[in-house]
Amino acid sequence: MDIRVGNGIDVHKLVEGRELWLCGIKFDYPLGLLGHSDADVAIHALCDALLGAAALRDIGYHFPDTDPKYKGIDSRKLLSHVVSLLTENGWKIGNVDITICAEQPKMKPFIPKMQLEMSKCMGVEPNRVSVKATTTEHLGFTGRGKGIMAYASALIYK
Repeated sequence: MDIRVGNGIDVHKLVEGRELWLCGIKFDYPLGLLGHSDADVAIHALCDALLGAAALRDIGYHFPDTDPKYKGIDSRKLLSHVVSLLTENGWKIGNVDITICAEQPKMKPFIPKMQLEMSKCMGVEPNRVSVKATTTEHLGFTGRGKGIMAYASALIYK
């Protein structure tokens, strides 16, 4: 059996006039993340973790922010495409682990819904998806509420 691990990271700035999407869930929050797509940092980090594990480059290679067809795209579509690439190359998802770093909004009540949404997008059981949220104790740009960062790890196998 061939087993591989990948990791990913993404960061987006919080701004007014944008919706806030995390793990495919829309949050009722006065600020949203700035980006070419819907700027879902958690999904972007997860895409990079999956692509990296399979040595299939990165999210910017597959979905460049210079391509107008990705303007405002729902990041769940990007994740579904990444999963298709893995499948085409013979890979299956073992498990994924996502950590979102933000002071606000509080995510604890939404974690189960986020896990379920990610599992549906990837076609895996919810128990193969871990979503966690943490603060940075008011340190750095996330601590000052200027942006949100996400990390992801993925295990894939053949």
